[in-house]
Amino acid sequence: MPDDRHPPSTTMGFSTRMSHAGRPSVRTHGFVNTGVHRGSTVLYPSCEARRELAKHRFEQVMTYGTAGGPTHYALEDVVAEIEGGSHAMIVGTGLAAIAVPLLAYLKTGDHMLMPDSVYGPARGLAEGMLRGWGIETTFYDPLVDEAGTTALIRPNTKVVFTESPGSHTFEVQDVPAIARAAHAAGAKVLMDNTWGIHHFQPFQHGVDVSIQALTKYVVGHSDVLLGSVTVNDETDWHIVRSVGAAMGHYASPDDCWLALRGARTMPVRLKQQSANALQVASWLERQPQVQRVLHPALPSHPQHALFRRDFTGACSLFGVVLRPGVTEAQMFAAIDGLKLFGIGASWGGYESLALPTTGFISRTATSPDLGGPAFRLHIGLEDPADIIADLKAALATLPG
Repeated sequence: MPDDRHPPSTTMGFSTRMSHAGRPSVRTHGFVNTGVHRGSTVLYPSCEARRELAKHRFEQVMTYGTAGGPTHYALEDVVAEIEGGSHAMIVGTGLAAIAVPLLAYLKTGDHMLMPDSVYGPARGLAEGMLRGWGIETTFYDPLVDEAGTTALIRPNTKVVFTESPGSHTFEVQDVPAIARAAHAAGAKVLMDNTWGIHHFQPFQHGVDVSIQALTKYVVGHSDVLLGSVTVNDETDWHIVRSVGAAMGHYASPDDCWLALRGARTMPVRLKQQSANALQVASWLERQPQVQRVLHPALPSHPQHALFRRDFTGACSLFGVVLRPGVTEAQMFAAIDGLKLFGIGASWGGYESLALPTTGFISRTATSPDLGGPAFRLHIGLEDPADIIADLKAALATLPG
């Protein structure tokens, strides 16, 4: 099936690529945006044509609704462009994007390494369903080095999972070192790269499968749930795509269309929100009620050097640890008093969010104690001066 799209050159800027990737060629004489193509049944001109198309089940070929259509394929192209991969698969949620590659590479009797700082539902999947299927998980210190990773790997270790920075606690992992150890043992490296979207190129750092919660920055408006699984190898693509298809994973074309629309403005949103977040984080670091700010782009962050080496920038999510004299109840009251921040668990949208960390994280390989009550902030597109004023009023209610 001919493809008349003309993807932008990889030498062009990120904003240019996000404006043009996954759009129809001008030869279609169509609208600027890819349309919403809904459908389950795909009709064929002949029996022979149907048999011929069925041979291309790993390609962007319409054979049945669950195999995707033009709207899905356009978003897959955009995500592959963002991640620097060759193929992307769109699924219904970020958690589904974690589950598909785990189930693609793990079977009963296998072992997986997962960072102790991992996204909570990913931990739940490992400790629940995967354990029930006879798949064992070792949660490891996210700051492990290459030698430490090698020491943790067993003969039956098939997957080394990474997430950098870690959820809530924002440890930056040495992904290239971990990948070297994993590949030396024949294990696949999976990474939840949602925080590092655009700023961390996974396949340049040894990752085999990159996972995104497109719900966050790609959609950008807190109104759609989507996930993606991206690879940069044909064999990995066949493995991941076949498992996703066998499990019936599918995403609504309407949601894909909304994600495509969000992707067009993601570069400017990401840039502005990153700048806003760094300004707010720098201000917070100077406040007497704050013990430390968990933002990898700050020089005070323990893994700032790793961040500078591997990332080209930061997103707008970071953590705040208050002084030990502040009680959890006082922190909750301060967060409740914020005017511009919603209290919510997602992030990546245009609006600012706050979420308590203390009491809401699980750790088994490392200590959950951050030295004081902690919370997480996502900084939106509001004026930074207004955000700081809101936070200043909230902090004023706390002992300094």
